[in-house]
Amino acid sequence: QVQLAESGGGLVQTGGSLRLACEASGRTFSTFAMGWFRQAPGKEREFVAAIIRSATTVYADSVKGRFTISRDDAKNTLYLQMNSLKPEDTAVYYCAARSTMGSGLNNAAGYDYWGQGTQVTVAS
Repeated sequence: QVQLAESGGGLVQTGGSLRLACEASGRTFSTFAMGWFRQAPGKEREFVAAIIRSATTVYADSVKGRFTISRDDAKNTLYLQMNSLKPEDTAVYYCAARSTMGSGLNNAAGYDYWGQGTQVTVAS
């Protein structure tokens, strides 16, 4: 019912910045919250940030103060501004959406829709 497509990934040096975007289509009116997750090779998928309809945001401790999640409702687009990037930020970043709030926003299992991911590589 909801389709998501990420863009904006790429290669950046340590300390640099990238801005990811997630275009949503379909029945977006039913979306309760949207979030960003990431997964590095050999590691489990981890929560990065989320935003709910009230515009309240939550962040993982590892990115707090460096990343900013936002949305443009007119464009049905979610953003993740990433500053002061570190090599440990290297991962595939996924956009996700959920229709209900039944578990914590940091729980990937609570999200109903996922994009295909975009690669972010931070080099030194």
